[in-house]
Amino acid sequence: MRDIFTIGLLQNTLRTATPVVLAALGIMLTDHVGIMNIGMDGMMLCGAFFAVLGSCFLGSWVAGLGAALACGLILGLFFGLFVIRFKSDEFIIGVALNIFAGGLTVFLLRTIFGVAGAFSGSEALPIHALPRIDIPLIGDIPVLGQLLSGNTLLVYVSWLLVAVLYVLAFHTPLGFWMRATGEHPESLRAAGVSPEAMKYLASILCGLLSGLAGAHLSLGYLTLFAENMSASRGFIAVACCIFGRSNPPKVFLAALLFGFIDALGLRLQSVGVSSNLTSMAPYVVTVVMMVWVVQRGRRRRLGQGKLPDT
Repeated sequence: MRDIFTIGLLQNTLRTATPVVLAALGIMLTDHVGIMNIGMDGMMLCGAFFAVLGSCFLGSWVAGLGAALACGLILGLFFGLFVIRFKSDEFIIGVALNIFAGGLTVFLLRTIFGVAGAFSGSEALPIHALPRIDIPLIGDIPVLGQLLSGNTLLVYVSWLLVAVLYVLAFHTPLGFWMRATGEHPESLRAAGVSPEAMKYLASILCGLLSGLAGAHLSLGYLTLFAENMSASRGFIAVACCIFGRSNPPKVFLAALLFGFIDALGLRLQSVGVSSNLTSMAPYVVTVVMMVWVVQRGRRRRLGQGKLPDT
């Protein structure tokens, strides 16, 4: 057991949780304005591919990060245009985005890089990974320093965004307008603020965060792009958002739970546990989380007398 429960397990927890944290924060913003974006998995996948593309052809991780953000911005606008402007069903558009992203990235991977399955760089086109940041003083603290220092850039960005988005959502006029968009849009319109503008803003920010999540997958967590490498993390992010009730710190803790189970599964493989079993564990936990949320909501409604007690 001592070979499994080590500081390395906690380090891997932070790394595996980061893309889910970023995606869940994006979904949280759209949830506040009354939209549920289930297309995050496709957005993350496109962000991961374009991060590698920008990194290879423009020669730096900064360019890769910029390409992922640009991709996220375009997809966020695309989602907002169809859902807000054309009144399309948000779930249909989300599913369409996921299918489109899967096909597009496979096609571009084989067309641009001439490979199938995965691309990990080449001598002519190396992938430039995100830098690891060593924090002075903290890095010298036993155990804690190993955990908090030496992570890639987007790990720290995700922590910062949890605090920033908590303040934004619950302690600023903009956050109040976004929440009012989802709860009382006509009252917000009567106050002179456009609910549609708030929905577009949330959709764009969601796209940008999905781009960051994808960039972490391909330039931070791994240094490669593989077909379908998002591996349904977008759907897990939706579950984390629901489980955390769209509250940034709670969403962060839910994502850490997923990251821990995922990292634990990788550790268990090293002691002979079947990979089929360990790879299934995070998704089983996600299902359990969703069942718990549904039952909690049902008990609350029963307590308020809104459901018949059958």
